[in-house]
Amino acid sequence: MHPNPLFRTDDRALCDSLIDEIGFGMVFAQTPDGPRVAHTPLISTGDGAVQFHLARSNALTPYLDGATALIVVNGPDGYVSPRWYENRDTVPTWDYVALELEGRVQRMDDAALEAFLHKAIAKHESKLGGEPWRAEESSEKVWSGLFKGITGFAMEVTERRPTFKLSQKKSAAERARIAGGLDEAGKAALAHLVRSFAT
Repeated sequence: MHPNPLFRTDDRALCDSLIDEIGFGMVFAQTPDGPRVAHTPLISTGDGAVQFHLARSNALTPYLDGATALIVVNGPDGYVSPRWYENRDTVPTWDYVALELEGRVQRMDDAALEAFLHKAIAKHESKLGGEPWRAEESSEKVWSGLFKGITGFAMEVTERRPTFKLSQKKSAAERARIAGGLDEAGKAALAHLVRSFAT
């Protein structure tokens, strides 16, 4: 987390919306072989927990139940050039959005894992437009094969450490130029956030 309090927020709904929008993150935890990370789809339950699943063969899977772990969700990011500042006698920086979540992890039972999978599929299929694919289109053999190969987990989040570093220290005119530069660099989502976050 960035140490500058200007880049932090206590807005839990904003954090949940970031998890919802990105839908993917990294889970970090300690194992007997050292620290490990797994990349996984995420769903915020809206009541302080985040659900995810890992392959049973993942190096973290045997060690997560009951462990304290860290989830990181990365939002838009991009290089910010001094050419967009009023005074070019400075250095470049990087604007970004990131969320760290810490908490105790518990393994989900089969019913909760089944519900998680259906919710995740419906959520992501709805974003694609057109006729959505439904889990029921999988044969029992295919679905049970998937199910036997994964383990579901839920983290009860005790700490949220969000960073929204979006050039808040710059003037409104500079922020407009930064957003324009980011748009031209193909960073439309980050440009939108720079415009949205007031100082």
